[in-house]
Amino acid sequence: MLDDIKQRIEHEIAQLTEELNVELPKRIKVALEHGDLRENSEYKSAKERQEFVQARLNHLTRRMGELSKIDVKEMPYDRVGFGSKVRIRDLDLGDDYDFTIVAGDFIDLDAGHVSLASPIGRGLLGAQIDEEVTVALPAGERRYRILELVTLPQQLDSGSSG
Repeated sequence: MLDDIKQRIEHEIAQLTEELNVELPKRIKVALEHGDLRENSEYKSAKERQEFVQARLNHLTRRMGELSKIDVKEMPYDRVGFGSKVRIRDLDLGDDYDFTIVAGDFIDLDAGHVSLASPIGRGLLGAQIDEEVTVALPAGERRYRILELVTLPQQLDSGSSG
């Protein structure tokens, strides 16, 4: 999972760098050739995009730095954390849910991803199998029991033993 996230970030960085250094300068040059910058929407649009791309690149670069500091060997082997695959039961409704705890930048709701920073992610953080947790959601408190847990270190161990 960690390698997948790093690859996605590297891919986006490469795309944005290409846009910032090649495509946007061309758009700005063409827009400048149209004259009067006060009413030149193409120029304004290109400059706004340039600012956004630069800000996104700065953010992604910081994220790569944060990800490179993650030491899977230091992560708990038996507690919910980044990269954990979790099955929980809603104790009030009786419904079961499967989640993978991910960084906020890479949520895929269709794949069952939950951000570590979300109320559910924060509520499950550090929980163990059979533990009951109460999570404060916008709609009110919910009680969950951890039914199954496969942490990132466990996933990496099972992947390297085959």
